[in-house]
Amino acid sequence: MSTVTSEERIISVIGSGLIGRSWAMVFLSGGYRVKIYDNQPGQAMKALQEVRTQLEELQQAQILRGELSAAEQFSLLSSYDDLSQALEGAFFVQECVFEDLEAKQSVFQAVESHVSESVIISSSTSCLLPSNIFSRLQNRKRCIVSHPVNPPYYVRLVELVPHPETTPEVMQRSHALMIRVGQSPARLRKEVDGFALNRVQYAVIAEAWRLVKEGIISVQDIDLVMTEGLGMRYAFIGPMETMHLNAPEGLGDYLKRYREGMRRVLSSFGPVPEFSEEEAKTVVQEMCDLIPNDQQHLSARRERRDQLLMGLAKLKK
Repeated sequence: MSTVTSEERIISVIGSGLIGRSWAMVFLSGGYRVKIYDNQPGQAMKALQEVRTQLEELQQAQILRGELSAAEQFSLLSSYDDLSQALEGAFFVQECVFEDLEAKQSVFQAVESHVSESVIISSSTSCLLPSNIFSRLQNRKRCIVSHPVNPPYYVRLVELVPHPETTPEVMQRSHALMIRVGQSPARLRKEVDGFALNRVQYAVIAEAWRLVKEGIISVQDIDLVMTEGLGMRYAFIGPMETMHLNAPEGLGDYLKRYREGMRRVLSSFGPVPEFSEEEAKTVVQEMCDLIPNDQQHLSARRERRDQLLMGLAKLKK
């Protein structure tokens, strides 16, 4: 990681929930001072203690990110109930409030009134278009979506999605920041509903759902198709490189060999599933038979997921 400059030393995180705390930890790992804000009195202070515990646990497990110790990273974190104080001195603002258009628009209007024109305003939204969430701002040239993947500390992808007015310099600075803190930023050239990750994810979910609903495969076995098949490759190479490597002479050769088969199979896909309660009943039941939906079982599986993701992240590094 490159050294943090004096001009780019402070990052403000707006919202102290799971994503806000995760972003704070990511930025701390890069040596940044992080000011975390929440409009609910006492919530930001509470988040500090949760971050401290997590940093200490990560250090004990020898999977703490960055070059600083847990104590050194925690010393860079501060909490605020006052927005203007939380934004003072920041060069980058990462919004992490709940996924509601009105709420985010209100937050951004408040933020804009407290920061200079050079400060980058970034949203963690997973599905709201930049042209909508930043529509009430005066200066949209410095606005960007930095969409993390849950949990951001373990899964390093960040989708950088520009507003139609976002300048190339803002994209460049945001990309450089994400690289400095050890994330893997993917730049979208323009906004699109669902961004890239969710569009690809929903395409996979839709076909998996159709195969289960049509009685072709079970919930357990369609997940195996991913975890023991496609996922093994996709953890290291994406679908484009997979095609490139799967034919003797690369991607052009692959298309010559398989384009007709791909078109035939794709044309057989059914309509987009409704995912309605009635339609979902048997699929949900099958899933809950495998992993009960009580908090004990779900928490245990989430913890297992996070441990495996961190192990994979270490292996990839």
